[in-house]
Amino acid sequence: MDEQQSKKLQRSLKSRHITMIAIGGAIGTGLFLGSGSAIHAAGPSIILSYLIVGIFIFFMMRALGELLLEDPSRHSFIDAIQYYLGDRMEFIAGWMYWACWLTLAMADLTATGIYLRYWFPSLPQWVGPLVIVVVLTLVNMINVGLFGELESWFSMIKVLAIVALIVVGLVLIVMHGQVSGRTVSLANLVNQGGFFPTGPLGFLLSFQMVVFAFVGIEMVGLTAGETRDPQKDIPKAINTLPVRIGLFYISSMIALMSIYPWFHVKTNSSPFVQVFVAIGIPGAAGILNFVVLTAAMSATNSAIFSTSRSLYALAASGNAPARFKELSLQAVPNRALTFSTLILFITVVLNYIIPAGFFNVIAGVSTITFVFTWLIIMFAHIKFRQAHPAGIKHFKMPGYPITSWLTIAFFFGILVILLFVDATRVPLIVSIVIFALLAWGFNYTRKGKKN
Repeated sequence: MDEQQSKKLQRSLKSRHITMIAIGGAIGTGLFLGSGSAIHAAGPSIILSYLIVGIFIFFMMRALGELLLEDPSRHSFIDAIQYYLGDRMEFIAGWMYWACWLTLAMADLTATGIYLRYWFPSLPQWVGPLVIVVVLTLVNMINVGLFGELESWFSMIKVLAIVALIVVGLVLIVMHGQVSGRTVSLANLVNQGGFFPTGPLGFLLSFQMVVFAFVGIEMVGLTAGETRDPQKDIPKAINTLPVRIGLFYISSMIALMSIYPWFHVKTNSSPFVQVFVAIGIPGAAGILNFVVLTAAMSATNSAIFSTSRSLYALAASGNAPARFKELSLQAVPNRALTFSTLILFITVVLNYIIPAGFFNVIAGVSTITFVFTWLIIMFAHIKFRQAHPAGIKHFKMPGYPITSWLTIAFFFGILVILLFVDATRVPLIVSIVIFALLAWGFNYTRKGKKN
């Protein structure tokens, strides 16, 4: 990466920002809305699914942290991929990551229009997304510190919603409360068909839904060049990941299924809403609508940040037009940010035009390509450790090389499962085709430069 450009990036993100960005990356609509499908597929064994996936996500994040801290002058994990896996893989990973954040934001941004109509039924669906994307773009253009502050507040709202569910569940369990004529108890996790009520197949199928709940968690790897104290803040954010997984995912699932029978959870609405309504919390639907609106805005905010920094890294290494590495007076890559936002405007418009089935395929491709990105990060880390067997003294990948190869095998296993699930088979094949096209496109761009 151009060292002069790197020095111009402002290290304005504080420890609190990095921690909350990491939390925000781990908590999204996948938990608030998508967990219903996972519970329906696996029952109480979804708790074990979250635990297992969380362990491998932690290993991936530790590998990412070691890559970032090995050379603090690198702006992001994309730069590390370029250094250890070469220009071709950086080109593939960078553009794939840029595209999948845009499509993810397209889904969430469009959802904001639906959420806002809960309170404003006559509001045209395009108005909300338009206002939100303009406001978030302006926030990102001012400086990276303001982005971090906004993302911190978004994350805090999501955390409060989860903590509320856990506290309510704990109180009801201790007091043997009654909800819908049933006693709230931890025994409900095994008394309603056992811990594995849908059998081994249901348990395995739940993994793909649980993995998707974690997409975006690696975004911390794009903040290295703008973190005030990366040697301190990045390890802190990554090392607290197991606590967050235990509290936010596992504890919320335990509370939810202790209160509400797993087989009564509907897949077409948030299980959080279903539980709060069953308890009799006033305005539960409105409160959770606000939370999922916040989660969608958080995802859009993260997408605007991530796509601009991805383009910046690609441009700095010659894999994107040079103008995208230009920085504003506030040390923000505004050209890259503006370009990504314009694409986001187009995709929002297209989302209202294209058939729903096609849009679902695109959304599926987005989430699957995050798994591809995690695999590339792991291979880059292995290359790094082969070049530096001792690793980083103060932040070594625990259990290397066994944990690294197990993590790679696990992510490949998830892709195999996706191949046998009807809803994800086509998106997986499309993702592989995109990967191949990007590999071919790298050769094409290099020939163009030579000519």
